[in-house]
Amino acid sequence: MKSYNYSTSSKSLIFKTIGEMLNEIVNAYPDNDCLVSIPEGIRYNYRQFKAEVDKIAKAFLALGVKKGDRVAIWSANNVAWVLTQFATSKIGAILVTINPAYRASELEYALKQSETSTLVLIEEFKSSDYISILYNVAPFIKGSKPTGLNSIRFPYLKNVICISQTKYSGMFRWDDFVEMHKKIDDSMLQDMENALDPDDIINIQYTSGTTGFPKAACLTHINILNNGYFVGEAMNFTDKDRLCVPVPFYHCFGMVMSNLTCISHGSCIVIPSPYFDPIAALTAVEKEKCTALHGVPTMFIAELEHPEFSRFDLTSLRTGIMAGSPCPIEVMKRVNNQMHMSEVTIAYGQTESSPVITQTTPYDSFEYRVETVGKPLPFLEVKIIDPQTGKIVEAGEQGELCARGYSVMRGYYNNIEATQAAIDEAKWLHTGDLAVMTQDGYFKIIGRIKDMIIRGGENIYPREIEEFLYTHPSIADAQVIGVPDQKYGEEICVWIKLRDGHTLTEEEVKEYCREKIARYKLPKYIKFVDNFPTTVTGKVRKVEMREISVRELGLGAASKIETA
Repeated sequence: MKSYNYSTSSKSLIFKTIGEMLNEIVNAYPDNDCLVSIPEGIRYNYRQFKAEVDKIAKAFLALGVKKGDRVAIWSANNVAWVLTQFATSKIGAILVTINPAYRASELEYALKQSETSTLVLIEEFKSSDYISILYNVAPFIKGSKPTGLNSIRFPYLKNVICISQTKYSGMFRWDDFVEMHKKIDDSMLQDMENALDPDDIINIQYTSGTTGFPKAACLTHINILNNGYFVGEAMNFTDKDRLCVPVPFYHCFGMVMSNLTCISHGSCIVIPSPYFDPIAALTAVEKEKCTALHGVPTMFIAELEHPEFSRFDLTSLRTGIMAGSPCPIEVMKRVNNQMHMSEVTIAYGQTESSPVITQTTPYDSFEYRVETVGKPLPFLEVKIIDPQTGKIVEAGEQGELCARGYSVMRGYYNNIEATQAAIDEAKWLHTGDLAVMTQDGYFKIIGRIKDMIIRGGENIYPREIEEFLYTHPSIADAQVIGVPDQKYGEEICVWIKLRDGHTLTEEEVKEYCREKIARYKLPKYIKFVDNFPTTVTGKVRKVEMREISVRELGLGAASKIETA
């Protein structure tokens, strides 16, 4: 049996724009809660939400924003972010989502590479002063009027809008920008909506590559609307569900798997905080009686391990998604049992596939829901190939996971070479992930091809060791990386985060491993940490871990040895 599977559905693909879908849902569920922001004290039902979206859409038109223009948003999670997402989709402007953690050089790259015409931003994020960063990157803004931006360095940038009550030089204040909607009548907005096509590119997402500059994945209405819809279907979502969203909107997890999943089902989006905070997320679930919660594994671990976890009433929870990085089986079991998420699902994918490729369902056995990433979403094909030959491998054999279907991106913006490297002539997206397909068509992710450790000729998959270490009662989280070694080429290094109140020594960890796993998989180096370096989405940055380990362990010489 070959490693190939696909799924169908009794539900059809949605051939609509996001704006059309929103209008239909508003007509069906006008009084349902649509968006609740706890930190801002804002609550919209669907009728109110559409009215606000239409205001923002008309305000963009008043600024001169047209179909195909790039509107970038550089912000943590808030109501204005969601309004901007749907307002741009109504006029055909392409939303460029910028990582809130970006600093000066990264912001400059994104604005120039995407040819952004309008930037929406907040004043600050954690330790970053966005206003100062922007003035440093584009000093011409500070001396300009909001309506007169013009620069040779940024030839496309014409408007900057700050989500703030303070007025900054060269920028529109959010409320003043919104008031501009009065210049545009409803018929002009309707004409613009009627001119759109579901196959239009509507979103640019920057992928966080480990080397070189981020690549800009171009996604269409069809890509992300359908992906959000079928993700919701896999969770049995209805207009009665309420989703707590602690994941960032700038990423597909927040923008598609959360916002579009809710909007396509008449469900409610609950914003617990501008950025992830375990207590804020738990409070939101209890206060708003959320039925679903999303997060990457590190977020669920932070919630479960918080000293105050037991005081929260989470019995309203039913489902949700754990995704973004490999989901530890032991953590999945605790989410099922201690957070009452008996129908929690695992999703797998990447930005280039809008993002979900496979997902488990509440109907899958517990074994499959904790040990696999499910089957392909409807109307998607998945195969596993030998990375060297490109041939499909037999079920049970490891290889690279490839996907094909409606969710595959149009390509990378202004980067034909990278597009051709990611998507082959037969339209298969090559993910770079190592996976296995079971005999009954479920998929298991082994790790990234680039993350695989080769020690003395033995292929070692970090996730296998990580899953084993999670079974130790004192270990809350473990991350395994390869570090250079003069004798074996690479050695195994593990970073361990202990449970509160627990202690463990290096020798005790090694002894625990000696009894259970093969000698060549035994970690040589062990580092105890309080936290791991992560991206804004909560993904562990193994590249940074490796750099730190090489430096601290004095492996610089070994890292410079050339290999074939």
